[in-house]
Amino acid sequence: NEIGLPCFEPKGAFYAFPSIKGTGMTSEEFAERLLIEEKVAVVPGTAFGQCGEGYVRCCYATSLADIEEALSKMKRFVARYQTV
Repeated sequence: NEIGLPCFEPKGAFYAFPSIKGTGMTSEEFAERLLIEEKVAVVPGTAFGQCGEGYVRCCYATSLADIEEALSKMKRFVARYQTV
């Protein structure tokens, strides 16, 4: 939420499913550009069905330092493309 991607707090898994609708990108475009531009990998929401469009899946089963670095990069990326 603080980086500009609305997300419900996960309850029991190590995945988050934030909305990327405010960027104006498809979930596949968002995932590809984030990987190329910031070297952060997420899974397009459409990998889980068409209802997943507008979302990406983020795994946080890693160290706190890696999570903080990825969030910093995602925040910078979202700031570049936020449309609403």
